[in-house]
Amino acid sequence: MKHLRFKALLMLIAGLCMSISVFAQQITVNGVVKDPTGEPVIGANVIIKGTTNGTVTDVDGKFMLAASKGDIISVSFIGYKMQELPAASNMNILLAEDSQMLENVVVIGYGTVKKNDATGAVTAIKPDEKNRGVQVSPQDMLMGKVAGVSVASSTGQPGSSSSIRIRGGSSLSAKNDPLVVIDGVIMNNSAPDGLSNPLSTVNPADIESFTVLKDASAAAIYGSRASNGVIIITTKKGKSGSVKINYSGNVSISTKRNKVDVMSGDEYRDYITNSPNVTEGMLTALDLHPGVSTDWQDEVLRTAVSTDHNLSAYGSVKEFMPYRVSFGYTDQNGILKTSNFQRYTGSLSLTPSLFNDHLNVNLNAKGVYIKNRFADTGALGSAVAFDPTKPVYNNSKYGGFFTWTGDYTPDGTRSTSAGVNPVSMLEMVDDRSTAKSFIGNAQFDYKFHFLPELRVNMNMGIDYNSVEGKKYVDPNAPGSYQPDDDATGSRNIYNNSHNNKIFDLYGQYSKDFESISSHFDVMAGYSYQSYRTKTDKVTYYLSRHPETFGQNTTVSNEYKETDTKYVLASFYGRMNYSLMNKYLLTFTLRDDASSRFAKNKRWGLFPSLALGWKLNEESFLKDFNSLDELKLRLGWGVTGQQDINQGDYPYLSFYREGKGGAMYPIYDAAGNVTWVNVIAPTAANPNLKWETTTTYNVGVDYSFLNNRISGSVDGYIRKTKDLINAEVNVPAGTDFAEYVVSNIGSLENKGFEFSINTRPVVGKDFNWDLGFNIAYNKTKITELTYNDNSDSPGKRFESTGGDGGLRLKIHSVGYAPGSFYVFQQVYDKDGNPIEGEYVDRNGDGVVNDNDLYRYKNPVADVMMGFNSKFSYKNWDLGFNGRISLGNYNFNATAANAALGVNEVFGNNALSNKPTSVLKTGFQTRQRLSDYYIQNASYLKIDNITLGYNVNKFLATGCNARFYATVQNPIVITKYDGLDPEVNDGMDNNVYPRPITVLFGVNINF
Repeated sequence: MKHLRFKALLMLIAGLCMSISVFAQQITVNGVVKDPTGEPVIGANVIIKGTTNGTVTDVDGKFMLAASKGDIISVSFIGYKMQELPAASNMNILLAEDSQMLENVVVIGYGTVKKNDATGAVTAIKPDEKNRGVQVSPQDMLMGKVAGVSVASSTGQPGSSSSIRIRGGSSLSAKNDPLVVIDGVIMNNSAPDGLSNPLSTVNPADIESFTVLKDASAAAIYGSRASNGVIIITTKKGKSGSVKINYSGNVSISTKRNKVDVMSGDEYRDYITNSPNVTEGMLTALDLHPGVSTDWQDEVLRTAVSTDHNLSAYGSVKEFMPYRVSFGYTDQNGILKTSNFQRYTGSLSLTPSLFNDHLNVNLNAKGVYIKNRFADTGALGSAVAFDPTKPVYNNSKYGGFFTWTGDYTPDGTRSTSAGVNPVSMLEMVDDRSTAKSFIGNAQFDYKFHFLPELRVNMNMGIDYNSVEGKKYVDPNAPGSYQPDDDATGSRNIYNNSHNNKIFDLYGQYSKDFESISSHFDVMAGYSYQSYRTKTDKVTYYLSRHPETFGQNTTVSNEYKETDTKYVLASFYGRMNYSLMNKYLLTFTLRDDASSRFAKNKRWGLFPSLALGWKLNEESFLKDFNSLDELKLRLGWGVTGQQDINQGDYPYLSFYREGKGGAMYPIYDAAGNVTWVNVIAPTAANPNLKWETTTTYNVGVDYSFLNNRISGSVDGYIRKTKDLINAEVNVPAGTDFAEYVVSNIGSLENKGFEFSINTRPVVGKDFNWDLGFNIAYNKTKITELTYNDNSDSPGKRFESTGGDGGLRLKIHSVGYAPGSFYVFQQVYDKDGNPIEGEYVDRNGDGVVNDNDLYRYKNPVADVMMGFNSKFSYKNWDLGFNGRISLGNYNFNATAANAALGVNEVFGNNALSNKPTSVLKTGFQTRQRLSDYYIQNASYLKIDNITLGYNVNKFLATGCNARFYATVQNPIVITKYDGLDPEVNDGMDNNVYPRPITVLFGVNINF
């Protein structure tokens, strides 16, 4: 018995030892799962490989799991690559996204490609949900983010458009905007009247990613549309799983950054009364109101409050029907009084997968309703110039507003150029529009059951928008008041619609040949695109008579209607081949036909060829373990341009209404007159042909230290020939007009780009992301064939503005397009400009137009973008900025204000002066002096954002982020104007960009 008890005791001790040993091998795994942006991944599956023991991550991406040493922890989530790692007490797991939007696969024209197999200059970015500023339109998300892509908002007007340039412009008078493709629908880059920005019809909150195709080898698959590059926008889609809801909203407060420094009322009175050229009679007529000091800029500008709200839900109906639905509302008030932009958006995405994933369907629908109220930006220039000794109101017959019209001229006649009360320009004009837009497509991708390497893709899309607008001008508005005319008000009504349709059909065969370690991919397709524009507008003049005030008169009734359409038909193909996962080849060919050209000039052939070499796959670099990617790219390609500004039928002559509203009187038997529009034949050029651009590109993609450092380097030469221009002089009698649209020459772009993205610090609590890019671009005209005098310096254009405006810019061989064409200013010994004194550059003893010279241009030589984001536990801080070097502006505000008291607007009505005018002492305008061509280089911090994440907000499974942003807080420049960022370099009546403080929240549940 004792022996049995002893044996049982030994067995118990052994069992306890074994249990202690097993227990000693058990560990508690505490981990966090994040995506590449540092965001926690909520609901990721965490499981011990080979078992059913697992859990899911919480709202912070954290998990806790019991495991044994030697276990493998498997982490998976829809849209991300599975990670398998050895179990450890503390695990910080970063999931790589596995979708066509992001790092492994990028969207290209008509398909996708692995990023490390791309042979063209392609950049794919995902919008940073944390480090962002005020974003009303998609282009706001690209500012400073991609090397070689310049995005500049045209003005600070709500809903305004932006100038987007990829590697500079390649045309003179044709459009330089890139092609924009949204979910396979090619957008029309021209906006109808009443819709200032066609991209404002897309809600930025719905955008998943951008892909920018910069060189011809990447973009040539779009042929005729790709001379200025391509931006592919992919919107967010549903994901498998239970429904998830997101709300994001913000409220912002905007105010002016600065003002033009002008004289106050007291300073102005002193300036006028102390001038030796002013007589007592003039002072009496001028009526310098004592004690009145009106800051007209403050009167037309305001502090504006705006809001933005977005709600989305996504998930799936069972497993085969992912969906996403969203709604958005934006109410943006401008700092110029009366300006407003309201937008209502709704989108639906369905991405079902049928027949065991052999048929994938992508259905997208986006509806937008926009309400605009436009403010007359001329009020800004008037606010700078208007007499500060006058009140805003004086109970006059002009709506109660003070004005120089009629009452204040010595002879009682209207002073037509005395300036208009700027407040009346806003309050007595009601300019509104409503726009309705729909963008939708249905895409079907079928992979054959009997041959899965072969697939066919069909895409049908529509981009439709309709705009209705009304502009009402009060009959008593000073700006249009005529003493002898009883019908000086107006009501302008217009309707516009763009109806753009697209059909694409292509087949693709993709096959891996393991025996020779190669991959072969060939695609061929057909595309049809139709663009139709309809407009009609009518203008009524309104009675000022008390009994019929505001009613339509019979003085004039103008009605215009147009219906125009052009069509593009294309055949295209692409071949990708890779050998041993080292050597890459891409060849594309597109044959386009445009109805804008005559039949014998209609077709254009656009090929491209690109080569890639993955150096990191070679044996001599295999030992460099820190090298993730090193790829050399060589590309060549040809793209086309037919997106001209001279109508849809430039090769045909037809009758249209005369320019300038020319009308002819027809009298009936009773002597009553009816005014009819004059019609005249248009000019035509049946020999007009494609503008073509050839690009040569060499580039390197690099990545080190497990993608902690990555980026690219590119150099390119781009040559455009057969430039299309609208103002080519033709001999008298050879056409129905003096100028016709023609192919007139060539230009060349040369450039260099560099980008780097790094993660200097990656830790459990603290992370730091940093990005920088720089681009250099130089453009010059290499040939012009105008039918002008051979001694002509080139084609002059662009008015300086103001009364008697002068042509300021020029296109000349050997210089940048649109260079400023000015006189060289002479200065005294103290460095002050001498009025009217210019350098006699040709030495003939006379200063005239032969002494004008080409001096600088509006386009920057160097553009940089930079961004940084820090995160510490629940806090994050980020900023974005840009640098522009070598861009110059014509300071039209200063140039047109350079008037002494002896040069009046008319009938003794004077204007105010910017204080900069006092520095020169000019008594007359010197608008062609290079003194006013000013260096507008700048450094801008676009936004600074501070955020805080709240876990388990309101309930378990719900998290929130609260943030505050300052938009446009820092501008460093030597430029004298309000803002150095002026699209075309003409700084005249530019709506100022405000400084904005924004408070927002993002909630996921």
